[in-house]
Amino acid sequence: MMSNKTAVLLLAHGSPDSPAEIPEFLKYVTGGRPVPDAAVEEIRHRYSLIGKSPLTEITLSQGEAMQRELGLPVYVGMRNWKPFISEAVRQIIDGGVEQVLAICLAPQNSSTSVGLYKRALFAEMKPEISVRFIEEWHDHPLLIRAFAEKLEPAWRKASAESGSPVPVIFTAHSVPTRTIQAGDPYEQQTKETARLVGEKVTGLAPELQHFAFQSQGMSGGPWLGPTVERVILDLAKQGHKGVVVTPIGFVCDHIEVLYDIDIGFTQFASEQTMKLWRTESLNTSPTFISALAQLASEKLSVASGRNA
Repeated sequence: MMSNKTAVLLLAHGSPDSPAEIPEFLKYVTGGRPVPDAAVEEIRHRYSLIGKSPLTEITLSQGEAMQRELGLPVYVGMRNWKPFISEAVRQIIDGGVEQVLAICLAPQNSSTSVGLYKRALFAEMKPEISVRFIEEWHDHPLLIRAFAEKLEPAWRKASAESGSPVPVIFTAHSVPTRTIQAGDPYEQQTKETARLVGEKVTGLAPELQHFAFQSQGMSGGPWLGPTVERVILDLAKQGHKGVVVTPIGFVCDHIEVLYDIDIGFTQFASEQTMKLWRTESLNTSPTFISALAQLASEKLSVASGRNA
């Protein structure tokens, strides 16, 4: 039996509520390391173009929807902005919770994302509360189905408008190459998610499926590629006039989707006389919420069985 003192904690990156908060937000992102003024201004400019990032409100909505489906309290904590992980932990303690299942809303495991969330959580959590932390869920069947449900109609629409099947670029956030060289599973897991999603879309031939890493950083040595721009250039040389971008490393709309893809990559594709379509983000897709609820149920049932 699951205790009624069991809860779920969703962990996410966090996002500032306005461009004015960018400098303070970046201090959390970099762990206090200074960010050049030019970089701050560029990021502020990007946020101003999309109005604001909806990441926080979408994540809170995902938590509410999951709570309704799961029948357990679901808390939300952000690593780099409000509501901070520390605030969520206080709520958990005040709620008398004894067992927490933590799910990072980054399905593929990397020390640069999931690892940092885990460290931040355990730095705040009290030892008397039992925590089960899910390290990865990149191949969960319902997650794969949720992505495929977004890709299939977008790909069919794009292919119909183009008059022939268009290629798809699956994307995930890049990480420093040294991270992978140290044994991080992230690159393999992102590509596995993409492969599983591609297999779910009837008619999407393997030769039309491509992979790229997006949103490379500007510090810390080389970052994983190829870049989206590189793949778009290659596809343009092959004579393609359109492409569908499917970000399978992200589960909701935010700056890397609304600016990097919708503005940056769309403009770049246009300069190569290519049209770019993007699949809708999962956000509060019923299949995605079911994926989260089922993932939690599976892990809590296993833990409950061990403790019986």
